[in-house]
Amino acid sequence: MERENGEMVRAKRLIDEFDNAVDRALGRLRGNPVADRVFYTASSLADHSLLWFVLGAARGVRDKHSLRAAARVGIALGIESGLVNVAVKSLFRRTRPIHEGDRPFHLRRPLTSSFPSGHATSAFMAATLLSDGDEDLAPLYFGLAAIVALSRVYVKIHHASDVVAGAALGLAMGQAAKRIAPLEVIESTEVLGSL
Repeated sequence: MERENGEMVRAKRLIDEFDNAVDRALGRLRGNPVADRVFYTASSLADHSLLWFVLGAARGVRDKHSLRAAARVGIALGIESGLVNVAVKSLFRRTRPIHEGDRPFHLRRPLTSSFPSGHATSAFMAATLLSDGDEDLAPLYFGLAAIVALSRVYVKIHHASDVVAGAALGLAMGQAAKRIAPLEVIESTEVLGSL
């Protein structure tokens, strides 16, 4: 029991050191007008997964196959939001980082637990699903996911470890969604339906 407590204290210390190191590194950028604009905009655009719904809809206008892929993204985002914001976050009571002073841009401050980052979870899950069958745009999707995730640390809404956990959870949820609703099955269902 004592050993387990010691390991937990050590793990918490390492996580705190990681969070503080990332926060200090980003602190050198904070206040830069371009960085402020990029990260605050990314954070705001991804509120309620709006950015990912828009990208899914944009993909959906191409053809019937893409419309099905876009619908899968939308449904998965709804499920992800419920699971992360209601179930997972309720298991943790982590406080959000302290932000002193005024923010350069208005930003919605969530009331839920800081752990894990819902923005990072939805970003990496959406990037995984949007990239499925659209590999040419995968660098764009994952690049945007990384910017959104990092923005949450930059604007001091999340700790870096919240974002890392959220990104890992999002990647896992994206892979699970691909297995549960593979695009190939959607295609073969459409072929059978047309017979």
